[in-house]
Amino acid sequence: MLKRGLPRWLEWTMDREQARRAPFLAHSPLFAGLPRRLLGRLATRFLEKAYSAGEVVFHEGDPGRALFVVVEGTVEITQATPGGEHLVRTLGAGDAFGELALLDESRRSRSARVAAPARLLILYKTDFDALIDGEARIAVVVMRNLSRLLAAYARSNPVVVSEPGPGPGAAEPT
Repeated sequence: MLKRGLPRWLEWTMDREQARRAPFLAHSPLFAGLPRRLLGRLATRFLEKAYSAGEVVFHEGDPGRALFVVVEGTVEITQATPGGEHLVRTLGAGDAFGELALLDESRRSRSARVAAPARLLILYKTDFDALIDGEARIAVVVMRNLSRLLAAYARSNPVVVSEPGPGPGAAEPT
């Protein structure tokens, strides 16, 4: 009997986790536009890990080594401020975070903590780099999507640049 075009004796070779991950990743804005074949190749590079509520995924200042995608549960992104920890955003199924780690290994600008028990997909930069060495199209699509996400984020969170103040002894405007 054939299943998905494979003879029954060959069905054992199917990776059911990968088969589940590829369609899930297709719904993430970061991987939008990747053909199924490339999504399948990408899906094999992800590891899946379960986290308990309250568990820290990474701390602000840690080296950025991996991208995370929420499969289920809730993750809170926070930033330290002089007044304490500030909640920046709450993420759910399908949301990606830590995506700048795919560009470089700079320090994390925020912290990520699990708010409700979660399962996360993890893609290490080293695995991503190894994959894109052989599949340049993955790099092009992911970097284009990442650029769009960063542009949208920058537009929604404008940086206020203060004007230089008057020099010493100058009168302050009223």
